[in-house]
Amino acid sequence: MAPRVLVSDALSETAVQIFRDRGVEVDFMPKLGKDKEKLLEIIGDYDGLAIRSATKATEKLIAAATNLKVIGRAGIGVDNVDIPAASRRGIIVMNTPFGNSITTAEHAIALMFAVARQLPAADASTQAGKWEKSKFMGVEITGKTLGVIGAGNIGGIVCSRAIGLKMRVVAYDPFLSQERAEEMGVTKVELDELLAQADFITLHVPMTDKTRGILNAEALAKTKKGVRIINCARGGLVDEAALAEAIKSGHVAGAGFDVFETEPATESPLFGLPNVVCTPHLGASTTEAQENVALQVAEQMSDYLVRGAVSNAINMPSITAEEAPVLKPFIRLADVLGSFAGQVTESPIKEIEILYDGVTAGMNTKALTSALLAGLIRNQVSDVNMVSAPIMVKEKGIVLSEVKRDKTGVYDGYIKLTVTTERQTRSVAGTVFSDGKPRFIQIKGINLDADVGQHMIYIANTDVPGMIGFMGSTLGDAGVNIANFQLGREKESGNAIALLYVDELVGQDVLDKLTAHHAIKQAKPLVFNVD
Repeated sequence: MAPRVLVSDALSETAVQIFRDRGVEVDFMPKLGKDKEKLLEIIGDYDGLAIRSATKATEKLIAAATNLKVIGRAGIGVDNVDIPAASRRGIIVMNTPFGNSITTAEHAIALMFAVARQLPAADASTQAGKWEKSKFMGVEITGKTLGVIGAGNIGGIVCSRAIGLKMRVVAYDPFLSQERAEEMGVTKVELDELLAQADFITLHVPMTDKTRGILNAEALAKTKKGVRIINCARGGLVDEAALAEAIKSGHVAGAGFDVFETEPATESPLFGLPNVVCTPHLGASTTEAQENVALQVAEQMSDYLVRGAVSNAINMPSITAEEAPVLKPFIRLADVLGSFAGQVTESPIKEIEILYDGVTAGMNTKALTSALLAGLIRNQVSDVNMVSAPIMVKEKGIVLSEVKRDKTGVYDGYIKLTVTTERQTRSVAGTVFSDGKPRFIQIKGINLDADVGQHMIYIANTDVPGMIGFMGSTLGDAGVNIANFQLGREKESGNAIALLYVDELVGQDVLDKLTAHHAIKQAKPLVFNVD
C-alpha cells in the first residue's frame, strides 16, 4: 500500500505533484491546518503530515496520529511542532533549513541598509509632501564593522554579502573553527569583543536556553555607542524593552527587526521609536523561497516514506538516499544485536557500550546506534523505534558510550554491544556477510558463526559432556522440532552457549525443564523479525 501524506497548509501544486510522482498518495487540504477539530479527526489515516506555520502539531494531535511516521515543516522554524511528543511517538520531524537561507540573509542586509539610511521614515516623509532632506542624515556601510552572532548557514551568507560591501566582519559562534573563519574571511571573536567593536550587529542563531536574551540589558551596555542592531532570526534573542531604553538614551542608534518576542506582534516597546524599522516576519517571504521550501519538504518526505532516506531531521540522524541501501543491512544487524541483549537481559540496565570495528566505524554510527537502542528497548516497549529509543535511554539514566576503531580481526567490520546491569555484564557481536544478512559472531566472549532465525532458544551452560543430547531429548519429548543449532564454547572458562533454531516459540514449561539441568545457567526464547 502506498504511503499517504496530508498537506494541511498552503504548498505549491508543484510540491504536491512531487509526492504523486514518487508514489505517495497525497490529500491537499491547504486550509485544514486552521480547523483543529477536523484535523484531529482525520490525522490517524496518514503516514506523513506536510505543514507550514498555520498547522499546530500539538501533543494532542500527535497522540491521535496513530499511523504518522513523519512531519515535514516547509521552512526552518519548528516552533509549531511538539518535538518531544513526536519523538516519544517515534515520529520524525523534518524541516528545510536551506530553502530560505538566501532570502533571510538578504532581508537582514536590506534592514541594515534601511536603518543606516533611515529609508522608511524618509519615504513616509517624502510621500507626505515634505522635503526634509537635512532630517535624514545616514551613515555609510563601507568600512564599518559588522558583528555577526551565529555564523552558520544564514549567518555565513550574511558574512559573504557584507564582505562584498567592503565591511569588516567579526563573528561570534562557539561552533566556528579558526580555519573556517579564515576561509570565510571573517575574524572569530568572543561575544564581548564583538559587542565592543561592531558598528552593526546582526543575529543568526536558533532560540535555545543559551541564546535566549543573548542581547539583554547587560550585553547592550557593552556595545559601541551608535551601534545599530538587526534581528531576522528569532524573537526573544534581544530583550526588546532593554533595547528600547538603549535607543531612547541614544546609546543605540537604530534597529531593524523582523521577529518579535510575541507574534503576531501587535505591540512592542520598539514600535514608534525613531529609526526603528519593523517588518512582519518577512525573512522567508519571497516567491523563490516559498517554492524552494515546499519542493524540498516534498522531496524529503517522499524519500523517507518510499526509500527510507532521512534528511534534515530534527530528532533523528540523517540517512542519505545513497547511504540508505548500504546502511540498511547494518541497521538490521544493529537492531538484532540490541534485540538479543534486550531479550536475555533480566535486570535493569546501567551502562551500554557500542564498539564499531573496521568499516562500521566509518558508517553513519548515529543511525546504527539509534537502531541498536530501539532493538534493545523493544522487549519492554513494543512501539519504540529509532527516533524514540535514544530519548528513552536518556530518560532512564542509562550511560551510553561509543567506541570506534580500525579493523582488528578477520572481519572487515563488526558491531559489538556490551550491556552492564546491576548483576552482570553481557556482550554480543555481529557482522553482515555478502548476502546482506546479519550474523552473530560472538556471544559472552565466545566465538561462533550463527544465522538469525525467527524463533531461537539461547542456552548458556557449563561445558560438560552430554549437553547436546539432553537439549535434544528434552525438546523432542516436548514436541519441539530443532531445525538447526549452533554451538560455541570457551575451554579456559568452561562456559558454553547454544543457539537452537526451532519452528515456534516454546513455552515456559519447556524452559523450566531445560534449566532444571544443573549445568544450564539460562535458557531464553528469542524472537526476531526476519523480513
